[in-house]
Amino acid sequence: MMRRYYIETDGRIFLVPREETLDLPTEDEIPFEIEPIAPLSASSEVMFCVPELEAHPTDWMRKDDVPADPQVTTLVREAVHASMPRVVSEGVFIQNGLVLLLKGNRGLTKDRWTLPGGFIRFGEDPVVGLLREIREELGVGAKIGDLLAVRSKLGEHTLLHWTQFFYRVTIFGKITPNPDEIAEARFFEPQEGAKLLADPLMREVIASLLQLIG
Repeated sequence: MMRRYYIETDGRIFLVPREETLDLPTEDEIPFEIEPIAPLSASSEVMFCVPELEAHPTDWMRKDDVPADPQVTTLVREAVHASMPRVVSEGVFIQNGLVLLLKGNRGLTKDRWTLPGGFIRFGEDPVVGLLREIREELGVGAKIGDLLAVRSKLGEHTLLHWTQFFYRVTIFGKITPNPDEIAEARFFEPQEGAKLLADPLMREVIASLLQLIG
């Protein structure tokens, strides 16, 4: 299928009329220069781009208006959805020089080692979200300490934009993994844990702490 281009600036997207709908343009329908950024996770081949314009495009559709507009195509809706960053909070719990890792039981972390934490809900503070995730995953309370790092990436497989907050945490009580979410919870030497983590940003953050938490 012919490549389409998702072009966004200042919360507005460039669409073209096509058979009584508003759709993403093909390359020959773009009347200005663009800078390609990365592919989007949509049902067709779509490239996220930023335009080179002399002025703010006040006549372009606002991104926030897409869900309620009956003229936009399914591809536009999927592209808008795919362009939204996914935000997660991760906890780094160090006890006796060992780091706590979890092996997921479903979803993106199934059979993969990860840190405690997960998606932030709508309207939720990253700290509150991390406390909730630790309670749901491990059945314990926690205290959130320093913000260790903020990292961002484009998912290798999902093609989604991820922003991750990493906090130092202290966990209280007996860890009891929720079998619906967590297959295993185990402490590792930091060097070993960094190698086991499936996510490259998690590996980077734990590896950067080795001198401090050894």
